[in-house]
Amino acid sequence: MTDQNLVAAAIPAYDAEATVGEVVRRTNRILETVVVIDDGSSDGTSRAARDAGATVLAHPRNLGKGRALRTAFDALFARGFEMVVTLDADGQHLPEQIPALIEAARGGAALVIGSRTHLYAQMHWARRASNTWSSRAISRLAGQPLRDVQCGFRLYTRELVARTGFVEPRFEAESAVVIRAARLGLEMAWVPVDLGFTDGRATSHYRPIVDSLRIASAAVRARFERQAPVAESLST
Repeated sequence: MTDQNLVAAAIPAYDAEATVGEVVRRTNRILETVVVIDDGSSDGTSRAARDAGATVLAHPRNLGKGRALRTAFDALFARGFEMVVTLDADGQHLPEQIPALIEAARGGAALVIGSRTHLYAQMHWARRASNTWSSRAISRLAGQPLRDVQCGFRLYTRELVARTGFVEPRFEAESAVVIRAARLGLEMAWVPVDLGFTDGRATSHYRPIVDSLRIASAAVRARFERQAPVAESLST
């Protein structure tokens, strides 16, 4: 599991033609296998990713970030990878910091999350408030103090995905999985990361009201469900 050759990168992308190629090229310098999940884009996202050297898995329509990541997990775990690093296609996450996430996993963490708390002062007040509120709320539901729970720059292990299910379709998947991991007693780690730009509102597809409500609903369900859901397909 500690062998870096057992780590792949997954980049969910939606209408990211202008930025995904550079993200792929920089990620490819760190990890040999880079998969882009084109989640129903209407532009040249698939072409740009493929030209940059990524393997592209395309959804015929937009299914959401959770479904995109699930597609990547199924494909990559089937190929024998033990860990998958996820990062956004807009260039906000810095591929050069992937080794720090891998190092934290080597210490035993089943889920490693990039922490932006040291950058909050540079963020727009609305984004800062959202990140702070969500971390506090999910900490209460998880029953333990948690840091930045919204950052999509992460490392997931095969065990983590298998045990938590990772079933939610959209942005709420990333919050629900943290609560399930806490309830299951899986070790989590946070690694301070820098960003290509601190205010990602211009490139984000996050819908503040709709997606916040979805996250809240999924988080409560994850807290009170009797057991983690079993995913329909997870290669062994």
